[in-house]
Amino acid sequence: MSALDSPEALEAALLAIGDERYHDKHPFHLAMNEGRLNKDQIRAWALNRYYYQSQIPIKDATMMTRLQDPALRREWRQRILDHDGDEGDEGGLERWLVLTDNLGFDRGYVTSTQGILAGTRFAVNAYVDYVRTRPVLQAIASSLTEMFSPGAIAIRVPAMLRNYDFIDDKTLAYFDKRLSQAPRDANFALDYVKAEARTPSEREAVCDALRYKCAILWSQLDALHYAYVEPGNIPPGAFDPASLPDR
Repeated sequence: MSALDSPEALEAALLAIGDERYHDKHPFHLAMNEGRLNKDQIRAWALNRYYYQSQIPIKDATMMTRLQDPALRREWRQRILDHDGDEGDEGGLERWLVLTDNLGFDRGYVTSTQGILAGTRFAVNAYVDYVRTRPVLQAIASSLTEMFSPGAIAIRVPAMLRNYDFIDDKTLAYFDKRLSQAPRDANFALDYVKAEARTPSEREAVCDALRYKCAILWSQLDALHYAYVEPGNIPPGAFDPASLPDR
């Protein structure tokens, strides 16, 4: 990597990290986009991803307690509203539950998180802890995976509609608003780190934060792939399609 001697060099480095490490390149996501997963594997993804979705507003509320500038808190507060909802908007978490509804899950089972993989829980909890304990610059930088989300969604949604007859537009409604919300959030975070990371070492810390977040997202898919794509690896207590009443 070239010396991180300017904000422009930092942005280029961040884009290169996403190009290499963002989880849209994981074998599980590639298989999903190519129509090579079955319904139960898609269900396992949606169930486990719910835990990540549920913890994002908690992560963002944690972030707000660390921001001393009221303007920054107001900016960050919008992220919580995006997920938890507000008057006239049910929020992203509710839209994710529509996804799991349409895949046949009972909401109580989903929200209990009792069927998720330990790997999912450990990875997501590690992300919340990172935001709670690391310097604010790095905590904000860890959200920069949002830079790559719209591109992944633009591929994922049409691919799933094309390849899976049990998926429809309503099922995937969560992703509609993310196409505008994610760029807004990413642009704010990118502008912030470019302004506040003033030395090469601070810029490298920003890059490390993005690498860490990419690893968090990647490890969640590692757990899914091991448990639900490779046969015979579903751990005790996790969602097991073979145990469903209609099997």
